[in-house]
Amino acid sequence: MPDEACAASPADQPAGPVALPDGLVLVSTPIGNLADIAPRARQTLAASHLILCEDTRHTARLLSALGVTVKTEPLHEHNEDARIGPVLALLRAGKRVSLVSDAGTPLVSDPGYRLVRAALAEGLPVGAVPGPNAALTALVLSGLPPLPFLFLGFPPPRSAARRAAFGVLRAAERAGLSATLIWHEAPHRLAETLADMAAAFGARPAAVARELTKRFEEVRRGPLPELADHYATHAARGEVTVLVGPPEEADPEDLDGRLRAALATNSVKDAAALVAAATGLPRKLVYGRALALSGESVQPG
Repeated sequence: MPDEACAASPADQPAGPVALPDGLVLVSTPIGNLADIAPRARQTLAASHLILCEDTRHTARLLSALGVTVKTEPLHEHNEDARIGPVLALLRAGKRVSLVSDAGTPLVSDPGYRLVRAALAEGLPVGAVPGPNAALTALVLSGLPPLPFLFLGFPPPRSAARRAAFGVLRAAERAGLSATLIWHEAPHRLAETLADMAAAFGARPAAVARELTKRFEEVRRGPLPELADHYATHAARGEVTVLVGPPEEADPEDLDGRLRAALATNSVKDAAALVAAATGLPRKLVYGRALALSGESVQPG
């Protein structure tokens, strides 16, 4: 297997002290169970000049448990732009700055992307210490196809916007997308989100993973309507990840099939207009797919 083939043998491991990344280091932290902290993560945090975090109080508890006494400063969506300049100055001076989120892998549904982009743009070193990730942990426990998958962060908080977002995904599936879909969700919105998912995706197999790695870990699997009914009467608590399996059969409104039929007797523009009107899909999406299909039939001279 590829992972086994690429795995380092004991002879590949350094004989001396463990090498730590320099510059800006993205350090993954436990998603619930402190025992999941990687030794290299603890060592990197302890050897940092500064630790950037979403919530200094939350991270202070983690650092206390690890015996790490490094200065922390907040980095969140409201102050990230203002923090970039001072952090880049530290990196230019050769300091190690670690970035952590409240739980899991930094940047995944968390702040830090703009800082990383700025550091890379200046050619400053950016490294990572991998570790826990709620989306991937939920995926491998879900019983749904693990590949391909599409992680989408949090769905919109309001139902109208949420349903519109799910409609865009359904359009993409009609255009050929077939992947397990993954979201995080707040527990107080879980029931209504599942109801909207059931309306958009039907009775697809799905899973709800809660409190992963913690004492009350739960992974509930079943068709979307069944999960929606359950959480409508059983309030969820803790961190939640929702997964929806890919379409199990070809979509009756197959976009490519409709477009190929229309392209046989119409221009790309007219074929796209006809199919967009017939399916209710966004005109831009249909036109883009029509262009791709028309290109398939053009052979080099």
